[in-house]
Amino acid sequence: MEKLVVGLQEIETVSRAALVAAGAAPDAAASLARAVAAAERDGIASHGLAYLPTYCLHLECGKVNRTAKPAVGTHGSVVRVDADGGFAHPAIDLGFEHLAPLAGSHGVAALAIRNSYNCGVLGYHTEALAAKGLVALGFTNAPASIAPWGGRKPVLGTNPWSLAVPGSDGEAAFVIDQSASVVAKSEVMRHQREGKALRQGWALDAQGQPTTDPDAALKGTMFPSGGYKGVGSALLVEIFAACLAGATPGIEASPFSGTAGGPPRTGQFFIAVDPQATSGGDFASRLATVIAAFGAVDGARMPGTRRFDARQRSIAGGVPVNPSIWAKARELAAKAVA
Repeated sequence: MEKLVVGLQEIETVSRAALVAAGAAPDAAASLARAVAAAERDGIASHGLAYLPTYCLHLECGKVNRTAKPAVGTHGSVVRVDADGGFAHPAIDLGFEHLAPLAGSHGVAALAIRNSYNCGVLGYHTEALAAKGLVALGFTNAPASIAPWGGRKPVLGTNPWSLAVPGSDGEAAFVIDQSASVVAKSEVMRHQREGKALRQGWALDAQGQPTTDPDAALKGTMFPSGGYKGVGSALLVEIFAACLAGATPGIEASPFSGTAGGPPRTGQFFIAVDPQATSGGDFASRLATVIAAFGAVDGARMPGTRRFDARQRSIAGGVPVNPSIWAKARELAAKAVA
């Protein structure tokens, strides 16, 4: 299918209008719309416009609290935000307003967010901290979809973690953003919507057998990246984003898809480090050594290179968008003026 080319500002404007029409507060809609546009900009379509109908549905059915008022508190170098069952993005924005200054004054600071929702592309958030000159480590837990190694019952979510490292130009030098599963669950959902088979090794059915059927996969479990090591990664994230954040563990959280259950009330956790405080001023030179080592290997690329390349293309020439997805987004946005 031939794709349309749409400007980034138009994607953001349409997304914001669709969210407001579905009942989101203007500030929350603006925060999430920026993230939707950024996902499209960076070539991460599964978290962009394709997810917009789900965001709107969850506002309408009560899975997201339309009137959420995130509340912030601090304890030393720790920031705590209660998202009040609303979107994660405005809660994270609020937390970052306090986290960055605390990291600057203390050297290291942490942000714990509870009663939250799907935060979209985790690297989008850690990169925002890297742009402030901070090394950022982020965690977000999700409803259970990964079984313990050797088991069949989902216990942990796909539970991404992300690392963003500041460069010398006010941008991130690189961004790692990876889930504990071979692919994000949103990819399975996208294949289901498009009627496409999954790749081998992405998922297991309810009997614990490999499957390429997205319907069977969504009734089964996601395959952990690196086998048992992926389960360990998911457990690491669960400790930070659920237990330390005071959020709902994945085994008890309602799904990010569909309308069953109320708000998932999952969590996020961020650690921000001032590299000058910890390295004594040697951070930039040592980072340059590490990056140069990658560059010296033929065919090697730093993590995040593909999203940065897609970003440059999008900024220069717009974003290729599936026409049916764009039509749905505009239909949702039109309700704002109907």
